[in-house]
Amino acid sequence: MNFLKNIYIWTLKKAEHKNAKWYLSLISFAESSFFPIPPDILLIPMALASKTKALFYAFVCTLSSVLGGVFGYAIGYFFFNSIGLYIVEFYHLENSFSIFENYYKEFGILIVLGAGITPFPYKFITIASGVFGLNIYLFVIVSIIGRGLRFYLIAILLYFFGEKIKLFIDKYFNILSITFFILLVGSVFIIRFL
Repeated sequence: MNFLKNIYIWTLKKAEHKNAKWYLSLISFAESSFFPIPPDILLIPMALASKTKALFYAFVCTLSSVLGGVFGYAIGYFFFNSIGLYIVEFYHLENSFSIFENYYKEFGILIVLGAGITPFPYKFITIASGVFGLNIYLFVIVSIIGRGLRFYLIAILLYFFGEKIKLFIDKYFNILSITFFILLVGSVFIIRFL
C-alpha cells in the first residue's frame, strides 16, 4: 500500500507543476490502460486553481483518457497473454475477468459507459474490450461519452461551486458516479421499452 500512496502523492504534486496540463494528459492516458491513480486527482486542484481553464482541463482528460483507452484495447486485442494478463493480475481481477466475459458479450457498450463514468477500473474495461473484440468504433464513441460526462461534470461543478463542491465530490464521488450511471442506464431502458 505504501507504493500506491507514494504514487498518489507524486500525482497530486504534479497539479502544481508548471507543465501540469502535460502531466494531466499523461496520467489520463496511462490510467486508461495501466496506471492506478485516476486523473481526477490532478483535474480537481487544477480546475480550482484556474476556473477559466476547467473545461479545457476536462477536454484534456477526456481526449487523453480515450486515447489511453484505445491503447488498453490494443493491449487486450494483441498482447493479452503477456502484458494484459499481468495488468489484470496486478489489480487482482483475474477471477472477475473470466466471469465477466458472458456479461460483456450481452452488455459490452453499457459496461464501457459505466466504467467511463464510475470508479470501476476503466483500464480493466479497455483491456477486456480488446480481448472480447468489441467493435472499436463503438468503443471509442462510448468512451468519449462516458469519460466526457465524468470529467466535464467535475469541471463544471468546480467552476460554479468551487471548494465547497470539491469537499462534496471527495466525500461522495463513488456514490454520486454510481447513482448517475444507474439513472443514465435506467433512462435508456425506459426509452427503449416505451
